[in-house]
Amino acid sequence: MTSKRSILVTGATGQQGGAVARALLSRGHRVKALTRKPDSDAARQLVAAGAEVVAGDLADAASIVQAAKGVDTMFLMGNSYEAGLEEETRQGILAADAAKAAGIGHLIYSSVADADKQTGIPHFESKYLVEQHVRQLGIPHTISAPVAFMENAVAPWSTGALSQGTLAFAMPPKRVLQLVALADIGAFVAALAERREQVFGKRYDFAGDELSGEEQAKILTKAIARPIRYQEIPIAAARQQSEDAALMFEWFDRVGYDVDIAALRRQFPEVRWHGFADWARAFDWSASGLRSES
Repeated sequence: MTSKRSILVTGATGQQGGAVARALLSRGHRVKALTRKPDSDAARQLVAAGAEVVAGDLADAASIVQAAKGVDTMFLMGNSYEAGLEEETRQGILAADAAKAAGIGHLIYSSVADADKQTGIPHFESKYLVEQHVRQLGIPHTISAPVAFMENAVAPWSTGALSQGTLAFAMPPKRVLQLVALADIGAFVAALAERREQVFGKRYDFAGDELSGEEQAKILTKAIARPIRYQEIPIAAARQQSEDAALMFEWFDRVGYDVDIAALRRQFPEVRWHGFADWARAFDWSASGLRSES
């Protein structure tokens, strides 16, 4: 085991940040969880798990500098869906500047896979602007860039259709998409924090599996113990909901992520990588209301 780190985790009460905080705690590291809602249920759960919850906001540089006192590593992530694209970029740059001002020894910034390849996808581009700023700061940093989440299959926008026996996305049924489990994002960030100097200045796109919508539906059929079929949502319908999402799905179909998953597993064996079937078997379907245990 490497030396214990003291790590400030932003977004700690959300999906990705929460996974990072839990992974770090499970590895024996000291976690400061930055949140705007220190009295929330998610924050209380982090305290119960051993984290120190501190109040702060990515839009408030002083609160970040204060929270960063006594830590040697910082995990920084933004949320374009909550903050908006321009605000996500503004907050990311402000928070990165605050990390430098606080003397953080290692900044791990969470971007998205292929954000550095001119995808034209707005929420990829907003993160890449922060990446570029981080690189220009001249501080030890690593870019953590996950592909799409396996948990998107059970996201609020997916569960309605899934409860009716349909896995619905705006992609052709046989088009392969790379995915990663939230638990693996947490474990991967923990690995980066532990490797420290070995990963300074590097950017890592990472994924745990790649499979088509039809293949996902077959796996879900077995995991949920009832028939799940794949349905392709017309891209025009997706565009009515979100131009950003439509551009992303079009890029998925035209180009797509290209992580060398086998090489990644060899390079980071300490991450217990989940395939989609592994994730589906481990997910609590009865608690989600998608499977009856009667």
